[in-house]
Amino acid sequence: MPFTFETLELDGLIAVQARVFPDSRGFFLESYKKSEFERGGISEDFVQDNHSGSRKGVLRGLHYQLDPHAQGKLVSVLAGTIWDVAVDLRQSSKTFGKWAGVELSAAKKNALWIPAGFAHGFVCLSESADVFYKTTAEYCGPAERGIRWDDPHLAIDWPSGAVSVSERDAALPHWEAAALFP
Repeated sequence: MPFTFETLELDGLIAVQARVFPDSRGFFLESYKKSEFERGGISEDFVQDNHSGSRKGVLRGLHYQLDPHAQGKLVSVLAGTIWDVAVDLRQSSKTFGKWAGVELSAAKKNALWIPAGFAHGFVCLSESADVFYKTTAEYCGPAERGIRWDDPHLAIDWPSGAVSVSERDAALPHWEAAALFP
């Protein structure tokens, strides 16, 4: 099996570990295989790929899109290390309002499946990081929303250290004003 799947503490959140085949030339791995992901509980169709680069301390998020443009995301790291966070915004979920964080890195060759209905953000822990993620819906500006990364209601335990946040992310609303999912 080229992957292992671990259900995390938030409803629908799945950690993915690729099987790596090293040899004298380097390594080979499958980063996505529809049949295997379906076996692991991820049966979504992906329609857009995104790639971002960040310097150490850059924090991006917490971002999401409203229905009918809500995005599921399969997040991995091509270079460097990040701490990736997902917040459950689905009011009908037993884990509504809770968050989980996972360290993703190029060295670990791991990924995180974040279903639609979650806010997503990450902070770069290494000198730089290239983050790659597949989405289940295309980007739609009018549907884009976010929640402040440092919202006291969420009390996310971000790794210590100075962070750099864009002006746009710094102006995101707090939890009380966030648009949520049914």
